[in-house]
Amino acid sequence: MTGFVCFDKAEDITSFRAVKKLSGLLGEKKAGHTGTLDPMATGVMTVALGGATRFIELMPSHEKSYTAVIKFGISTDTLDITGNVLETSDKKISREEFLKILDNFRGDIMQVPPMYSAIKKDGVRLYDLARKGIEVEREERKVTIKKLELVDCNESENEFTIDVHCSGGTYIRSLCSDIGEKLGVPCTMKSLRRTMANNIDISKCMTLEKIENLCQQGRYEEIITPVDEALSVYEKVQVSMKQAVRFSNGGELDAQRIKYQFAEAFYRVYSPDNKFLGIGEYNAQENSLKVKRVYNEK
Repeated sequence: MTGFVCFDKAEDITSFRAVKKLSGLLGEKKAGHTGTLDPMATGVMTVALGGATRFIELMPSHEKSYTAVIKFGISTDTLDITGNVLETSDKKISREEFLKILDNFRGDIMQVPPMYSAIKKDGVRLYDLARKGIEVEREERKVTIKKLELVDCNESENEFTIDVHCSGGTYIRSLCSDIGEKLGVPCTMKSLRRTMANNIDISKCMTLEKIENLCQQGRYEEIITPVDEALSVYEKVQVSMKQAVRFSNGGELDAQRIKYQFAEAFYRVYSPDNKFLGIGEYNAQENSLKVKRVYNEK
């Protein structure tokens, strides 16, 4: 079985276990995902099955969206509610105070990745060091916050819910912590839901319960998103049958003979009978369409 599963991951399950569960349900041993979600986080998780695993790196990953709840009055070592408490405070934050500082975190900002992250330092994952009580210096990285809005607040509980649309590589836990630091009040991320990733909206994702029900009914086609559909961010190019055979065998194509105005880096390539052949990479200097990935179902 080849394709992508647009999965709505539940809380308290690791990304690894989620993939294993789905591969078992769908009877496909070869499986992987396009981006880890912490066990406490829910929402969009794109799982590749069979031949789709070869296209994981080509899935759009430059922008993501989240809904997060910030809890003021407590900070933890993991920057989320699952960690060990480091500091507490009775100070309350008002809606007006919160709204006033949000402009500081819109646009291009510098962010220090959290210790509890999968980033490597000298070949070792930061979270492995953190679990041993080791903290190392991390370099600031530029990230882009395209949208940051307050969508709900409970001043009595000192909790504020935000919607974030950001560049890939942004850590929402760090964003929440930085907001608290700017306000001078310890805080932690109470919950996190990824609402968009890989150009897939949460509305298109299915829960494990729904997937299990569809499997029981044998309605597998409703679970699987075809590879070319998942990669629809890339423009479609149709080639001749002779070119299709050449491309499928790994041969590059003369772009001039395709009669298409190439401008982007990657394209979905199709045969005359509309069969998806794979992803081509345009080389402007050579005016050729080279094979990036050939599609097959294994």
